[in-house]
Amino acid sequence: MTNSKKLRYGFTTGSAAAFAAKAAACDLLLGFIPKDISVMTPKQIHYSPSYKNPQRGVVEVQKFAGDDPDVTDGMTIRAIVRVEPSSSVIVVIDGGKGVGRVTKPGLDQPVGNAAINHVPRQMITENVLEVCRAADFLGKINVIIEADGGEEIAKKTFNPRLGIVGGISILGTTGIVEPMSDAALVDTIRVEIHQRSVLGEKKLLMAFGNYGQEFLLQDYGIDLDTAVMCSNFIKDALTIAEEEGFIEILLVGHLGKIVKVAGGFSNTHSKYGDCRMELLTSALLKSRADCTIDDARRLSQMNTTEEAADFLADKGYLSDVMSVIMSEIHDTISRWIPDVEVHLMVYTVNQRLIGKD
Repeated sequence: MTNSKKLRYGFTTGSAAAFAAKAAACDLLLGFIPKDISVMTPKQIHYSPSYKNPQRGVVEVQKFAGDDPDVTDGMTIRAIVRVEPSSSVIVVIDGGKGVGRVTKPGLDQPVGNAAINHVPRQMITENVLEVCRAADFLGKINVIIEADGGEEIAKKTFNPRLGIVGGISILGTTGIVEPMSDAALVDTIRVEIHQRSVLGEKKLLMAFGNYGQEFLLQDYGIDLDTAVMCSNFIKDALTIAEEEGFIEILLVGHLGKIVKVAGGFSNTHSKYGDCRMELLTSALLKSRADCTIDDARRLSQMNTTEEAADFLADKGYLSDVMSVIMSEIHDTISRWIPDVEVHLMVYTVNQRLIGKD
């Protein structure tokens, strides 16, 4: 009998910031925070967390990510609300301590702005304006969003690569966090590719992950920051690159990941299957009529592609096998993005570069 426990969804930093801002505005303009206070997320789910109110116009909320492995889970999101005289109602939002600032173009916010995306900004504005109407307030409302420990936590996110410095981003398009969301990872890849497109780049360097980046740096002196990491989402990343107008892509991958593309896998995560040895054995039989049945059997029973590549190199098969694998990878990719020129660099830790075109 399997354990089918339902995973809990959480709420975004954007929802936490919007609730904290609304509660702080109530405290400052109404003189109290209603017991039934909540905000409505874009997903049409009410959000009413517990909170702290350490001083007038300041509210703190603890971020809850549900069962998603989110590095921001449990951190304190704070809203500080202050007012100034004005002839009309104006809501001005900025980031304070622990919230990052945008330094590169191509992101949701322009360079110089706090990394508070447009949906959270809209949620904050709408909820604060609701309080202004209830209080019959006329003036300027300044909302500062802070995130305790944000500068350190941001180092565990994509923010440094995206050019967001000094803290985390206040994010969320739906207001909730779906557990183990692949969509969030693909969205991050999309942002990184879009940034390069905005800068006018037409050629893209793509790697599956840190191993690929280390290989590029150690063997070719190519800076890690110039490569987009596609993780397991190879088809998504390549398709996004085509949509963003790139005409040429250099894809760098460890044999253990990229060989799955030869088998037509659009996602290289092990949960979608493992055909690595079958593909390598098939390539051996296709390319070398002189290989022995024993060699083919031994290859098919190996556990890792590192072991397989070493074996093929020792037997003198590696170059021919890789010719077949490279051709099959190109066949798969050409079905996904037929109008983009794609080049490959395939490596292993021991053999280093084993395939290039």
